[in-house]
Amino acid sequence: MANTGTGKTAAFLLPLIEHISKHKREKVLIMAPTRELALQIDSDFRMLAFGLGIFSVACVGGLPIMRQIAELRRGVSFVIGTPGRMRDLIERKVLDLSTCHKIVLDEADRMLDMGFRDDMVFILGKVSKERQTLFFSATLSAEVKKLTAEFLKDPVFISVISGETAKNIDQDIIRTRNKEEKLERLHEVLKKEGSNKVLIFREMKHSVDSLTKDLTHMGFKVGCIHGDKRSRERIRTLDLFKKNHISILIATDVAARGLDIPDVTHVINYDIPQTYNTYVHRIGRTGRSGKKGIALTFV
Repeated sequence: MANTGTGKTAAFLLPLIEHISKHKREKVLIMAPTRELALQIDSDFRMLAFGLGIFSVACVGGLPIMRQIAELRRGVSFVIGTPGRMRDLIERKVLDLSTCHKIVLDEADRMLDMGFRDDMVFILGKVSKERQTLFFSATLSAEVKKLTAEFLKDPVFISVISGETAKNIDQDIIRTRNKEEKLERLHEVLKKEGSNKVLIFREMKHSVDSLTKDLTHMGFKVGCIHGDKRSRERIRTLDLFKKNHISILIATDVAARGLDIPDVTHVINYDIPQTYNTYVHRIGRTGRSGKKGIALTFV
């Protein structure tokens, strides 16, 4: 366990890259809960392993499966992806995990919840019995901690959490009485100096779309991502936000975990998150790597 934005991805990628550089025949499996996070881990891997002759494939839904199959057949050491697509590739007999001795679950608490559970049990049943399994997360509930006992043998628990939320994030609430006032107050925040790069969270996909329309009408450069958007569109929008071509990104919780977007000045919970852990993950998109950030929650 380590606070969000402190470098968990490098903490597992660097030693694994070093291990594989000495044991070329082995495979590493890295699983993440969202396509965006899996693609980001793959991108970080390519940067860190550059020039070492070690290759990866990103196996995520929504992108062409035939290209992923071709890359797997060519031979890769790192398989990085989401559980649904990985299960599909195993069932098609394209992904063989018998030489896989290292497994990473990033955002482990999310990976072990009910939505992914069946796929996780299926995939972990296909890897080598002799293996090292690594779980990484910024939050871990008591129920999930119990669950880890099913997947791990004699686990060692390491926590470098320093407080649940980052000290360098200023957290505040904005009280509103109705929809109209809520939108007005949001407009005020977005017009303020220093609101250069803002990530706004909403609970429902249709609310993401309607707020995107509202802010576009007001003249802001806005993009949005949620589960109903096509993968390519989600990747493109996220890229535009990362490169500052749009200054506001509105999203459901697909963007709440693990995504490293440089220099987000504000995270706004336009809808109150369902759980405290979700709140911790959402606001962790700002104030990363020791920078200052602001988190506002509308109530």
